[in-house]
Amino acid sequence: MSKVQGVFPKPKIELYSGQYFAACGLGGIIACGPTHTAVTPLDLVKCRRQVDPAIYKSNFGAWSKIYKGEGLRGVFFGWSPTFVGYCLQGGGKYGFYEVFKYLYGEQTFPNANKTVVFLAASASAEFLADIALCPFEAIKVRMQTTLPPFASTMREGMSKVIASEGYAGLYKGLVPLWGRQIPYTMVKFATFERTVGKIYDVLGKPKASYNGLQQTGVSFLGGYIAGIACAVVSHPADVMVSKLNSDRKSGESAGKAMGRIYGNIGFTGLWNGLPTRILMIGTLTAFQWLIYDSFKVAMGFPTTGGH
Repeated sequence: MSKVQGVFPKPKIELYSGQYFAACGLGGIIACGPTHTAVTPLDLVKCRRQVDPAIYKSNFGAWSKIYKGEGLRGVFFGWSPTFVGYCLQGGGKYGFYEVFKYLYGEQTFPNANKTVVFLAASASAEFLADIALCPFEAIKVRMQTTLPPFASTMREGMSKVIASEGYAGLYKGLVPLWGRQIPYTMVKFATFERTVGKIYDVLGKPKASYNGLQQTGVSFLGGYIAGIACAVVSHPADVMVSKLNSDRKSGESAGKAMGRIYGNIGFTGLWNGLPTRILMIGTLTAFQWLIYDSFKVAMGFPTTGGH
């Protein structure tokens, strides 16, 4: 670790201290909130096509139709719950990942297989992060997948759900959200960590011999590869989350609703919108790792992976 740290200026915050983990959480907020918001147009079309495959013939056709009818605001419809939700989720995911990776890999099981540590740390972090994300994801999906829209703003959507279903209505998609996000994050972090290590192996020189800009370039490439993998792994659950938030009947259990929805769409229906999601998640993940590791470089912290 000392060789890696020697590439960067000495950090003002002690590594693996409470301030370090909080700073990593801030890095996660910066990495996730703006990037998820930036791809709202892709997410909007993806969600609508998951719920109704016949609604648009293509992504470009969808954006053209939405823009002509509603302008730029329509293309970015649902941006506010996206921004708030993924700021909270990003802070929890990246911050707690660093906590659990250190706790499991350095403190509790120092001799454990690194991939197992990456998988366990990311699963633990995402479990907590999704509790913060879930209410905002529920509002976003309802806003984006109902026509006419369930609500025009995040505040209106929150008020409607709470008035009709209570606060529990904001969490009715939590279990399928865990089903989507936990495998997604496990693949995202473990694949990234291992991919970055392999990239440095192929380059033929240790990570410590590269400067911060070069290391963040490796982070971008590793992030894109990891993004493709986790998009495929988590896509069926992503479709189910969209369907549950838009088509779950009042009083219907999650299991019963998923059974009914699967009966309607079948196995192939679980893969609706996959190409769009690969494009979205691959790009999203690459930029998130680029931003996150650039933040760590600016703070004087070691970048993620490869050591």
